Amino acid sequence: MTDDLKISIIDHPLVQHKLTLMRMEETGTKDFRELLEEISMLMAYEITRDLPLVDVQIKTPVAECTSKTLDGKKLGLIPILRAGLGMVDGIVKLIPTIKIGHVGMYRDPKTLKPVEYYCKLPKDVAERTLIVIDPMLATGGSAASALSLLKKKGAKHIIYLCLVSAPEGIRTINKLHPDIKIYTASVDKRLNEHGYIVPGLGDAGDRLFGTL
Repeated sequence: MTDDLKISIIDHPLVQHKLTLMRMEETGTKDFRELLEEISMLMAYEITRDLPLVDVQIKTPVAECTSKTLDGKKLGLIPILRAGLGMVDGIVKLIPTIKIGHVGMYRDPKTLKPVEYYCKLPKDVAERTLIVIDPMLATGGSAASALSLLKKKGAKHIIYLCLVSAPEGIRTINKLHPDIKIYTASVDKRLNEHGYIVPGLGDAGDRLFGTL
């Protein structure tokens, strides 16, 4: 049952169509990489829907008018290495001024526990809304550890964005970080005995970088 999960599903038709193509076993590295970039831009468009606006006076070639512009809210983009890197370019194309940090986390294949190996962040993380990105939310261990690390570094406003998620991982984030909103394109059925999302799309990092 997933009725207890606190998560927002981005069900835009283009997002769902591209996700289906990414899931296919026959989709090669080039297409997988391009689809991940495209779908990341579309998802970022959805999660920034509530950014604050202010009125400004401008002059068009025809007349002066009152128009809308962003209210200067500071954003930060934090990919979890390495698969999170595949989502960066699409979001940067949408928000070119966004500052980018990196958190290196990997899941030990034997213990399934997260291991931290790198962290480099913008200096003013406390003033920014951070968008943490990773294609897969499986056990939630690495994600939860990355979020805890960001909080220790002073982050106060965090959004978690993933492509595919498992109920187990969502529950982990809901329990350990109830203040953080999760966005995903799909809540899949479960994890298998190896900690992979079912049906999922395989190992996102390997498919992205061609290291299968």
